Amino acid sequence: MRILYLGLPLGVDVLLRAGHVPVACAIGHPEAPGMARLRRRLPMGTLLLGRPRLEDHHVQRALESTGFDVLLSWFWPRKIPASLLLEAPLGAYGVHPSLLPRWRGPDPYFHTILHGDAETGVTLHRLEPEYDTGAVVARSTLRVHAHDTGWSLARRLDRPSLALLVGCADALASGVTPASSPQDDALATAAPRPDEDDLALAFTTSDAAQLERCVRAAAPEPGASALLEDTFVTVLQADVWRGRFPGGLRAGEAFVAPEGVVVRAARGGGLCLRRVRTDDDQVLEGHEVAALVTPRR
Repeated sequence: MRILYLGLPLGVDVLLRAGHVPVACAIGHPEAPGMARLRRRLPMGTLLLGRPRLEDHHVQRALESTGFDVLLSWFWPRKIPASLLLEAPLGAYGVHPSLLPRWRGPDPYFHTILHGDAETGVTLHRLEPEYDTGAVVARSTLRVHAHDTGWSLARRLDRPSLALLVGCADALASGVTPASSPQDDALATAAPRPDEDDLALAFTTSDAAQLERCVRAAAPEPGASALLEDTFVTVLQADVWRGRFPGGLRAGEAFVAPEGVVVRAARGGGLCLRRVRTDDDQVLEGHEVAALVTPRR
């Protein structure tokens, strides 16, 4: 079976260890860990492209010249042209880090945590010209931990997603076309990359639990943002605080509690800021954050 692989170096490494040797690899992030090892492990003559433009006619001709049977994708960062998908006689398959059709889009980790989902997972699906809309082949579920960040959730989903990718390759190599079921578009939710408004901690309108989830969802990058009196900070770690506030403290205002700096939320208590980064890239922890707050008497 002749595989065209699109995605990160780790996916190729796992396929190689499972005995599946691609005839061509297009790596979307050639600076990602594992690229040097990949160059050493691929057989001589394997077409290896770093961040190619798949829409380019010359790139497509080079890939088509390998005579690939199947296209497998693991975290390819851009849209795959329909013309390339149609070139694979055994089909085109990819893995998405959510339980499709929930959280279609580039950042399901952020939205999974922000909306308080108790469960997420990975979905092996057929690739279509429109993102994340193809028929579902297999799913693997995973519980979302109360302390998960966007980064930690992404890393925990790597292993099950790679297992689905290898399972797909195993089935196809043995002559089995995996069964699939169409997605229910009525259940679809979108997971776009968060913009500045999504990342801004809205203390005056949100409850404390929502704010804490936003911090975890955005951590460590790009991070949730807040204006702490006159200082703009990126909040890297925080937790819900339900103690007693000083008299007259309004939502969005901060004070120094025994546990650290707390900003009052609109409902449900406040947010204790454990770790922040300032505009000049200083990381402040615990009571170091208190220097940014005017003491209240």
